[in-house]
Amino acid sequence: MTNELVESVNKELALELPYKISYEELRAALAAHINYLINTDFEKLVSLLYRIDVDEKKLKQWLNTAVGENSAILIADLIIERQEQKIKSRQQSGREN
Repeated sequence: MTNELVESVNKELALELPYKISYEELRAALAAHINYLINTDFEKLVSLLYRIDVDEKKLKQWLNTAVGENSAILIADLIIERQEQKIKSRQQSGREN
């Protein structure tokens, strides 16, 4: 896992996660933050997901098919996936210049 991913997640979600963190620790920390938002400020969570550009259709599909699963973990996975896509896209556009 790259520092760029942690930096991106920290920036997008206004978190201060350490750069020396495993993928599972990142996922767990994100899930905990998402659970907190679900319970205290759901509107902020929705706004964050929109700003990060998480695929709403995919999110709904995952939540509907994963009944009984931890929804915060599923949302964390989608956030990580989206941040990785953005990083890859930036890297590719940097190579083209």
